[in-house]
Amino acid sequence: MDLNELIDRIGYIRSKANLSARKLSLAIGKNAGYIHMLETNRNFAPTFETLAAILEVCWVEWDAFFYYSIPAYQQDKELIEKLKKLSLEKKEAILKLI
Repeated sequence: MDLNELIDRIGYIRSKANLSARKLSLAIGKNAGYIHMLETNRNFAPTFETLAAILEVCWVEWDAFFYYSIPAYQQDKELIEKLKKLSLEKKEAILKLI
């Protein structure tokens, strides 16, 4: 994942959490313009600790954030849990169908 994608994902989860850049900045203990500067200037990456704080405030799991598609994560996770419970025969039938 490159820096631009990382920042796009931060913007996406911030928006989904219904937080302004200012509110998120303050919630993670940064100055009021931190997230706005991160999202617009794109010339620096947040530290691991800052990213962890962002994910916590936005209620996003690490694996969801780094999944190929954040919107698809929950649905795929639910599908995998259901598939785990199927018999081998049913799994084979689904594979053939696909």
